[in-house]
Amino acid sequence: MWNYEKRLQFPVKIRKACPRTASLIISQFGGPDGELAASMRYLSQRYTMSDRAVAGLLTDIGTEELAHLEMVCAMIYQLTKNMKPEDAREAGFEAYYIDHTAGIWPTAAAGVPFNACEFQSKGDSITDLFEDLAAEQKARSTYENLIRVIEDPDVLTPLKFLREREIVHFQRFGEALEKVKTTLDEKNFYYFNPEFDWQIGRQQNKQHDRERETMTI
Repeated sequence: MWNYEKRLQFPVKIRKACPRTASLIISQFGGPDGELAASMRYLSQRYTMSDRAVAGLLTDIGTEELAHLEMVCAMIYQLTKNMKPEDAREAGFEAYYIDHTAGIWPTAAAGVPFNACEFQSKGDSITDLFEDLAAEQKARSTYENLIRVIEDPDVLTPLKFLREREIVHFQRFGEALEKVKTTLDEKNFYYFNPEFDWQIGRQQNKQHDRERETMTI
Protein backbone atom coordinates (compact mmCIF):
# COMPACT_ATOMS: atom_id res chain seq x y z
CA MET A 1 0.00 0.00 0.00
CA TRP A 2 1.37 3.40 -1.00
CA ASN A 3 0.26 6.87 -0.01
CA TYR A 4 0.43 9.19 -2.99
CA GLU A 5 1.34 12.84 -2.52
CA LYS A 6 0.28 15.14 -5.35
CA ARG A 7 3.67 16.75 -5.74
CA LEU A 8 6.96 15.85 -7.35
CA GLN A 9 9.90 14.83 -5.15
CA PHE A 10 11.79 17.75 -6.73
CA PRO A 11 10.12 20.55 -8.73
CA VAL A 12 10.15 20.41 -12.53
CA LYS A 13 9.34 23.73 -14.19
CA ILE A 14 10.60 23.86 -17.77
CA ARG A 15 9.70 27.09 -19.55
CA LYS A 16 10.93 26.27 -23.07
CA ALA A 17 9.68 23.19 -24.91
CA CYS A 18 12.31 21.18 -26.77
CA PRO A 19 11.39 17.79 -28.29
CA ARG A 20 15.06 17.10 -29.05
CA THR A 21 15.93 17.29 -25.35
CA ALA A 22 12.92 15.11 -24.56
CA SER A 23 14.22 12.48 -27.01
CA LEU A 24 17.38 12.23 -24.89
CA ILE A 25 15.86 12.35 -21.42
CA ILE A 26 13.33 9.66 -22.33
CA SER A 27 16.13 7.12 -21.93
CA GLN A 28 15.87 7.59 -18.17
CA PHE A 29 12.22 6.55 -18.40
CA GLY A 30 12.41 3.39 -20.51
CA GLY A 31 16.11 2.93 -21.28
CA PRO A 32 18.38 0.13 -20.01
CA ASP A 33 19.44 2.13 -16.95
CA GLY A 34 16.25 4.13 -16.46
CA GLU A 35 13.88 4.66 -13.59
CA LEU A 36 11.23 2.18 -14.76
CA ALA A 37 13.76 -0.66 -14.69
CA ALA A 38 15.10 0.53 -11.33
CA SER A 39 11.71 0.61 -9.62
CA MET A 40 10.73 -2.82 -10.97
CA ARG A 41 14.13 -4.27 -10.04
CA TYR A 42 14.06 -3.28 -6.39
CA LEU A 43 10.36 -3.85 -5.78
CA SER A 44 10.74 -7.37 -7.23
CA GLN A 45 13.96 -8.29 -5.43
CA ARG A 46 12.67 -7.38 -1.98
CA TYR A 47 10.51 -10.49 -1.57
CA THR A 48 13.36 -12.99 -1.50
CA MET A 49 16.00 -10.79 0.15
CA SER A 50 17.46 -12.82 3.04
CA ASP A 51 17.74 -9.84 5.41
CA ARG A 52 14.43 -8.16 6.28
CA ALA A 53 16.02 -4.78 6.95
CA VAL A 54 17.59 -4.84 3.48
CA ALA A 55 14.22 -5.90 2.03
CA GLY A 56 12.80 -2.75 3.62
CA LEU A 57 15.57 -0.71 2.01
CA LEU A 58 14.67 -2.16 -1.39
CA THR A 59 11.05 -1.16 -0.80
CA ASP A 60 12.09 2.38 0.14
CA ILE A 61 14.46 2.87 -2.79
CA GLY A 62 12.09 1.16 -5.23
CA THR A 63 9.37 3.57 -4.13
CA GLU A 64 11.68 6.54 -4.57
CA GLU A 65 12.53 5.32 -8.07
CA LEU A 66 8.81 5.55 -8.88
CA ALA A 67 9.03 9.18 -7.80
CA HIS A 68 12.04 9.65 -10.07
CA LEU A 69 10.12 8.04 -12.94
CA GLU A 70 7.39 10.60 -12.34
CA MET A 71 9.93 13.43 -12.47
CA VAL A 72 11.40 12.18 -15.74
CA CYS A 73 7.94 11.84 -17.28
CA ALA A 74 7.04 15.35 -16.14
CA MET A 75 10.17 16.64 -17.86
CA ILE A 76 9.33 14.81 -21.09
CA TYR A 77 5.75 16.12 -20.96
CA GLN A 78 6.82 19.72 -20.44
CA LEU A 79 9.46 19.48 -23.18
CA THR A 80 6.94 18.10 -25.72
CA LYS A 81 3.84 20.04 -24.70
CA ASN A 82 2.00 21.35 -27.79
CA MET A 83 4.52 19.59 -30.04
CA LYS A 84 3.60 19.88 -33.73
CA PRO A 85 4.59 17.41 -36.47
CA GLU A 86 7.17 19.84 -37.81
CA ASP A 87 8.65 20.25 -34.31
CA ALA A 88 9.08 16.48 -34.03
CA ARG A 89 10.61 16.31 -37.52
CA GLU A 90 13.13 19.06 -36.81
CA ALA A 91 14.09 17.39 -33.53
CA GLY A 92 14.56 13.95 -35.09
CA PHE A 93 11.65 12.78 -32.93
CA GLU A 94 9.28 12.02 -35.78
CA ALA A 95 9.40 8.20 -35.49
CA TYR A 96 8.29 8.48 -31.87
CA TYR A 97 5.64 11.03 -32.86
CA ILE A 98 4.19 8.66 -35.47
CA ASP A 99 3.58 5.94 -32.87
CA HIS A 100 2.74 8.00 -29.77
CA THR A 101 2.16 11.64 -30.78
CA ALA A 102 3.10 13.42 -27.52
CA GLY A 103 2.11 10.51 -25.27
CA ILE A 104 4.63 9.33 -22.69
CA TRP A 105 5.91 5.85 -23.56
CA PRO A 106 8.97 3.99 -22.21
CA THR A 107 11.84 3.73 -24.67
CA ALA A 108 15.57 4.33 -24.78
CA ALA A 109 17.08 7.37 -26.47
CA ALA A 110 18.31 4.99 -29.19
CA GLY A 111 14.69 3.98 -29.90
CA VAL A 112 14.77 0.53 -28.26
CA PRO A 113 11.47 -0.09 -26.39
CA PHE A 114 11.52 -1.01 -22.73
CA ASN A 115 11.24 -4.67 -21.83
CA ALA A 116 11.62 -6.72 -18.65
CA CYS A 117 15.10 -7.89 -19.71
CA GLU A 118 16.31 -4.44 -18.60
CA PHE A 119 16.40 -5.65 -15.00
CA GLN A 120 17.04 -8.86 -13.08
CA SER A 121 15.74 -10.53 -9.94
CA LYS A 122 17.73 -13.70 -9.17
CA GLY A 123 16.51 -14.57 -5.67
CA ASP A 124 20.13 -14.45 -4.44
CA SER A 125 21.02 -11.64 -2.06
CA ILE A 126 24.63 -11.26 -3.15
CA THR A 127 23.81 -11.41 -6.87
CA ASP A 128 20.91 -8.98 -6.57
CA LEU A 129 22.81 -6.43 -4.51
CA PHE A 130 25.78 -6.45 -6.87
CA GLU A 131 23.35 -5.82 -9.72
CA ASP A 132 21.81 -2.97 -7.72
CA LEU A 133 25.21 -1.37 -7.13
CA ALA A 134 26.01 -1.59 -10.85
CA ALA A 135 22.57 -0.26 -11.79
CA GLU A 136 23.00 2.85 -9.67
CA GLN A 137 26.41 3.54 -11.15
CA LYS A 138 25.09 3.11 -14.70
CA ALA A 139 22.17 5.43 -13.98
CA ARG A 140 24.59 8.00 -12.55
CA SER A 141 26.70 7.77 -15.72
CA THR A 142 23.62 8.30 -17.89
CA TYR A 143 22.55 11.37 -15.93
CA GLU A 144 26.06 12.77 -16.20
CA ASN A 145 25.99 12.23 -19.97
CA LEU A 146 22.67 14.10 -20.14
CA ILE A 147 24.10 16.92 -18.05
CA ARG A 148 27.04 17.21 -20.45
CA VAL A 149 24.90 17.66 -23.58
CA ILE A 150 21.93 19.67 -22.24
CA GLU A 151 22.22 23.41 -21.67
CA ASP A 152 18.77 24.50 -20.44
CA PRO A 153 19.11 25.29 -16.69
CA ASP A 154 15.44 24.40 -16.12
CA VAL A 155 16.28 20.87 -17.27
CA LEU A 156 19.72 20.64 -15.69
CA THR A 157 18.54 21.38 -12.15
CA PRO A 158 16.27 18.32 -11.75
CA LEU A 159 18.79 16.16 -13.64
CA LYS A 160 21.47 17.07 -11.12
CA PHE A 161 19.12 16.20 -8.26
CA LEU A 162 18.44 12.80 -9.83
CA ARG A 163 22.15 12.15 -10.30
CA GLU A 164 22.82 12.86 -6.62
CA ARG A 165 20.12 10.40 -5.56
CA GLU A 166 21.83 7.67 -7.62
CA ILE A 167 25.00 8.31 -5.62
CA VAL A 168 23.10 8.04 -2.32
CA HIS A 169 21.42 4.80 -3.42
CA PHE A 170 24.79 3.34 -4.38
CA GLN A 171 26.07 4.07 -0.89
CA ARG A 172 23.00 2.51 0.76
CA PHE A 173 23.30 -0.65 -1.35
CA GLY A 174 26.98 -0.91 -0.42
CA GLU A 175 26.02 -0.83 3.25
CA ALA A 176 23.27 -3.38 2.58
CA LEU A 177 25.74 -5.76 0.94
CA GLU A 178 28.02 -5.66 3.99
CA LYS A 179 25.03 -6.26 6.26
CA VAL A 180 23.89 -9.29 4.28
CA LYS A 181 27.39 -10.76 4.23
CA THR A 182 27.58 -10.69 8.03
CA THR A 183 24.46 -12.86 8.26
CA LEU A 184 25.89 -15.51 5.91
CA ASP A 185 28.79 -17.90 6.20
CA GLU A 186 31.55 -15.45 5.22
CA LYS A 187 33.78 -18.23 3.92
CA ASN A 188 31.16 -19.55 1.53
CA PHE A 189 28.84 -16.72 0.57
CA TYR A 190 29.93 -16.83 -3.08
CA TYR A 191 29.12 -20.50 -3.41
CA PHE A 192 25.45 -20.87 -2.64
CA ASN A 193 22.14 -19.13 -3.08
CA PRO A 194 21.47 -17.67 0.39
CA GLU A 195 17.71 -17.54 0.00
CA PHE A 196 17.38 -21.11 -1.22
CA ASP A 197 20.38 -23.38 -0.60
CA TRP A 198 21.07 -21.94 2.84
CA GLN A 199 17.53 -22.62 4.01
CA ILE A 200 17.68 -26.17 2.67
CA GLY A 201 21.04 -26.66 4.36
CA ARG A 202 19.60 -25.55 7.69
CA GLN A 203 16.73 -28.01 7.31
CA GLN A 204 19.14 -30.81 6.47
CA ASN A 205 21.28 -30.01 9.50
CA LYS A 206 18.22 -30.14 11.75
CA GLN A 207 17.30 -33.51 10.25
CA HIS A 208 20.82 -34.83 10.88
CA ASP A 209 20.67 -33.61 14.48
CA ARG A 210 17.38 -35.43 15.01
CA GLU A 211 18.83 -38.62 13.51
CA ARG A 212 21.88 -38.46 15.80
CA GLU A 213 19.65 -37.96 18.83
CA THR A 214 17.61 -41.01 17.84
CA MET A 215 20.75 -43.12 17.44
CA THR A 216 22.02 -41.98 20.85
CA ILE A 217 18.78 -42.95 22.54
